[in-house]
Amino acid sequence: MTNIIKNIRNRATKFEKTIILPETDDPRVLKAASFLDDQEICSVILTGKEKRIRQQAEKEGITLPKSIEIISLDTISFADELVNNLFERRKHKGISKADAEEALRDSLYFSAGLVATSKADGCVAGSVATTGEVIRAAIHSIGLRKTTDIVSSTFLMALREGRVLTYADCGVVPYPDANQLADIAIESARTHRLLTQEEPIVAMLSFSTKGSAKHERTELVTEALEITRNKAPKLQIDGEFQFDAAFVPEVAKRKAPASKVAGKANVFIFPNLDAGNIAYKITERLAGATATGPILQGLAKPMMDLSRGCNWQDIVNAACVAILMGNE
Repeated sequence: MTNIIKNIRNRATKFEKTIILPETDDPRVLKAASFLDDQEICSVILTGKEKRIRQQAEKEGITLPKSIEIISLDTISFADELVNNLFERRKHKGISKADAEEALRDSLYFSAGLVATSKADGCVAGSVATTGEVIRAAIHSIGLRKTTDIVSSTFLMALREGRVLTYADCGVVPYPDANQLADIAIESARTHRLLTQEEPIVAMLSFSTKGSAKHERTELVTEALEITRNKAPKLQIDGEFQFDAAFVPEVAKRKAPASKVAGKANVFIFPNLDAGNIAYKITERLAGATATGPILQGLAKPMMDLSRGCNWQDIVNAACVAILMGNE
């Protein structure tokens, strides 16, 4: 376990929050729920038939203490607050209250609804559901933070020497426009601060450094930089940079000597999903970094996505991240 994950887990324990885990047919989820409760990291809510859940846990050799709350969507009468929340958020799309109640029988929508109405502090899903399904339930039920128009994602990259970087967006927005790229930069800086307790220093990346190449793709990055500076004037941010100019002090002195960000960045904003996804996997595989994510950002309240190839420890870590993301 990396130092950053140890730190995140230890800090999360102090907040006494409640996390809901909806994908209870998955033994990894049950193992994570048991661990979270046993280590007193947070309170846990599971959705599904209690008898079936406990039978599966016994089959897998997992102890589920009675302190874990289990809610069955087959028998529950949905509270007006949950129905009204989804109805109000989606009525412009023609949804009725009956439609809203039916949608809440989906465990993702129900869980997101509990977070939206403050019955839980965060949700972790995606070991079974796709990223699209998780994000859709989150946007429909929870909605976006007032400061952004999109959901995006980051990865925490823990390098071998202990340094932690934030990469974005590596998992959600394929080809952001300038406004979306600015939102990604601002939200990624917030995520970095919340999870690492470090001041974010943000580099907007491209294949050019400070005008060394002219292209419509570099112009998009510089436009996003100006938008970001207008929206978040106190944020330490600069660009456009090639990665070496943003990361290596000696290169920064040659390529961008006047920049206060070059060579010092800890948050790296990639111009598109191709670049971000490739970069985090190269950093992980060739540099031996440990990647934590994708961490969803931009939502009004935390709902975390998982890789379907995750292990139970990843679910625990995502729950701890969700706790910290809700405690600005």
